[in-house]
Amino acid sequence: MGYCSRSQATALIRAGRVTLNQRLTRDPEKPVRMGLDHIAVDDAPIEERPKIYLMMNKPRGAVTTASDENGRATVYDLLEPGAQWVGPVGRLDKASEGLLLFTSDSKWAAKITDPESHLEKQYHVQVNCVAGDDLVTRIRAGVTAGGEHLRVKAARVVRIGGKNSWLEISLDEGKNRHIRRLLEAVGVEVLRLVRVSIGPLELGTLKKGEVRPLTEGEKRVVDQALDDSSASE
Repeated sequence: MGYCSRSQATALIRAGRVTLNQRLTRDPEKPVRMGLDHIAVDDAPIEERPKIYLMMNKPRGAVTTASDENGRATVYDLLEPGAQWVGPVGRLDKASEGLLLFTSDSKWAAKITDPESHLEKQYHVQVNCVAGDDLVTRIRAGVTAGGEHLRVKAARVVRIGGKNSWLEISLDEGKNRHIRRLLEAVGVEVLRLVRVSIGPLELGTLKKGEVRPLTEGEKRVVDQALDDSSASE
């Protein structure tokens, strides 16, 4: 209903602050009939709120969490304080940058992050070597690391400098630190990692640290990409 995160909701329910049809419940898994049942927190009725869809150009150094026990900067520091709750759609690790989505629509978020959706995510990656065809071939072949097979959908060299290069790598699945672990396994160090697109949605000219709502057109093309993926299965 867009009131809070799932973990916050669980904590509220177990603390005895939530009633369902005027009855106290402490079971977070209790079924609810949307549109029929009445939910209240601290005796204040809650209603489903309009869904929010945001995009952020995440800066390097911010962690993708609501709070950090070590006092590090988080992506929530960049969101408008006191606004309606939104959650990140997937993650970018502390050292990574680029396109990060937020929403209060948990079903939409689950579709985007579901590996079965095969929604392509594209990254620009700076590495500490002059990349050639051999490196690209090894990246495309994939590796096994930590008991997981790490593969990419596509990889190519986009720019070469005197001592380093920029690669464009596309994934249609996302394991923890996927690209960093894959490149480490082939002996390459990642200097920068920037996510530039999720499906048809591009980072574009959004400045580092900025946040804006998705346009109706952007939301529509993402939904269409998700529908097309479901239809092709």
